[in-house]
Amino acid sequence: MIIIHGMNSLVPPALLPRLLAPRVRTMMKTFPVVAVTGPRQAGKTTLVRSLPLADSRRYVTFDDLESLDRARRDPHGLVEGGEPLTLDEVQRVPDLLLAIKMAVDTRRRPGQFLLTGSANLLLMRQIAESLTGRAVYLHLWPLTESEKKGQPDPGPWSELLTAEDATAALTLLRKRSSHEGKKETHILTGGYPRAALADDDASRTAWFDGYVTTYLERDLREVSAISALPDFRRLMGLAAHRVGQILNQAELGRDAALPQPTAHRYLNLLETTFQIVRIPPYASRGTKRLVKAPKVYWCDPGLAAHLAGLPTAAAVRSSSIYGALVENHVLLHLLAWRETATPRPQILHWRNASGAEVDFLIEAFPRLLPVEVKATRRLSSADGRSMEAFFAEHGRSSPFGLILHDGLEAYRFSPRIVAAPFSLLFGA
Repeated sequence: MIIIHGMNSLVPPALLPRLLAPRVRTMMKTFPVVAVTGPRQAGKTTLVRSLPLADSRRYVTFDDLESLDRARRDPHGLVEGGEPLTLDEVQRVPDLLLAIKMAVDTRRRPGQFLLTGSANLLLMRQIAESLTGRAVYLHLWPLTESEKKGQPDPGPWSELLTAEDATAALTLLRKRSSHEGKKETHILTGGYPRAALADDDASRTAWFDGYVTTYLERDLREVSAISALPDFRRLMGLAAHRVGQILNQAELGRDAALPQPTAHRYLNLLETTFQIVRIPPYASRGTKRLVKAPKVYWCDPGLAAHLAGLPTAAAVRSSSIYGALVENHVLLHLLAWRETATPRPQILHWRNASGAEVDFLIEAFPRLLPVEVKATRRLSSADGRSMEAFFAEHGRSSPFGLILHDGLEAYRFSPRIVAAPFSLLFGA
């Protein structure tokens, strides 16, 4: 029996609004298929079941074994009939996308299918149909700081990309409220709703332990067969300690005592299931001697801290990877904002052969916005050298840059660089 739930009965009374919700509603008015993908437990099911008119849609979850079996035996029968369908965890039924394609081609209507998936459907080998021209894919990331407070705010990124110069950017940032907050606590809690809203460190640690176990023993095996789970778990821990670093797969494989091809495959699986995020390098025509490897981050800084063995805020703050975890925290907010922006900007990193590097580079052609993350209250002149090196090579496309710091005030760091508190970017 296919499970069909009344939406409102399962929506929590204190539902946290999500940045992505308006985007989902808009896309459902245009595309016959809207797919909301993202890591397990990020809130995809809650989001789609809380949308307006959700009660008028038939809801099928493939977390239910009977529904899963029926869909695998007769995917075409499931999607026939023309009624609006919400299908949860579709990565479990790869053949279903072909049946959806045929149904859409027979009767094309906006919002016909709303899908969720805990794996990137476009990266899964088992998925032969991408629904090109029929579907839009949106990613739901873990909660941002403003979403945790019930006041979703994408931050000033879109406005910064249109600001003429550093003066305009500084004016814009000073209009936003700043508040003091302990980033180590925000990093530790992360953005998975149940972990972020846990009562104490022990409850949060227990939740993360269960999350990792479930991911290894069930979710991962739905994407690919893994015979040596301890090896995979060891690689996850090593990757957590490399957060924010240039990804060297050969070195990572060696440290994990794994052949390089195996390490490569495991990393691809982590990316496919939205556990890690690779930030590619910036390259432009005529630019040489750029580092080609991506930087690696985790989708959630709380999960990264847990895998790195950091159970408390004090442990996070004193850790050698604290600065990288702060970068990861900023990246989560950038990723959440990017899903709301049109056209969708690129998030890259920059590093030249001399070692100068910029943590993040937001590319919204033809504009480039370099962003440096400094986990300190007081900036020194040295903190702007890498950005000045970037300006020397790409200044025409980048009228100013931004350094995020741990203080409370936004100010002009140099003629082309604005310094601003982290809290101005997180909203609420």
